[in-house]
Amino acid sequence: MILAGFVNATSGALTMDGADITRLPAEKRGFGMVFQGYALFPHMSVEKNIAFPLQVQGRPAQEIKAKVDDMVDRVGLREHARKRPADLSGGQQQRVALARALVFEPKVLLLDEPFSALDKNLRGSMQEEVRRLHQETGTTFVFVTHDQSEALALSTRVAIFNKGKLQQVGSPEQVYEHPANRFVAEFLGDINIFDLTDTKLAGAVAEGRFEDRVLRMAGTAGTPTGHFAIRPEHMVLTRDEPADRNALGAVIEDVTYLGAATRFALRTPGGKALALEMPTRETGPDFEKGKTVWASWERDQGFFL
Repeated sequence: MILAGFVNATSGALTMDGADITRLPAEKRGFGMVFQGYALFPHMSVEKNIAFPLQVQGRPAQEIKAKVDDMVDRVGLREHARKRPADLSGGQQQRVALARALVFEPKVLLLDEPFSALDKNLRGSMQEEVRRLHQETGTTFVFVTHDQSEALALSTRVAIFNKGKLQQVGSPEQVYEHPANRFVAEFLGDINIFDLTDTKLAGAVAEGRFEDRVLRMAGTAGTPTGHFAIRPEHMVLTRDEPADRNALGAVIEDVTYLGAATRFALRTPGGKALALEMPTRETGPDFEKGKTVWASWERDQGFFL
């Protein structure tokens, strides 16, 4: 809302290309916005909805027609161009909202949780649509979402906030693989965090004790602390204790079939709950509910918090 100019900043400054725009009125910023509820004009056709920003700017009729025709084709709504929003599906309405926001070639496009009302498959197709439009237009997109997978899938840079404070900003790979703190680690996807004792660094290997096991980590895991984290997808289940890997004995408490992957809920002898995910093709009768197994991972996986 501050970026859009609808709310005044209480402190700090908003700059664009080196110029301070903190107090610049919303209508003078030249930003486009896609609202969570689409905010389409119900009495207007698809074409007229898309044309509206250009008409407000007083563009020539011929230019408006050319730009609207181009944008209707870009978002794949040619056969729906004369329909009103009520005659469109949720995904089609979202495409109209995107087209209307992009048609006047804004400097920045702000998107406020635009896919929250869509089902999973439609969300996926709209994510692809946004990526394509971003690549075609070169416009900066600022996309607000509470869906972690959506943030990772769409972004070139991710900023994570907690209670209004910036926790970390970086590429999707950076914030997922190397979170700045525990909040970021737990916010982005599932993670197992072990509270270690007797942590120390021995050469290029860090180690610490968890329950009755010594866990060893490669130097890439960072400076040894009392908290070590590992993503569920970096762990594997085995019936027997593996050699030369970190391994914890555990009992399978629950198994959830997810199609291509299967998710396991485990509990160690000391009562620590673990999450682990494996390709379904690698599971079998050895990994059924109630079985005692080993959860293990390579020493170069995971990181200290």
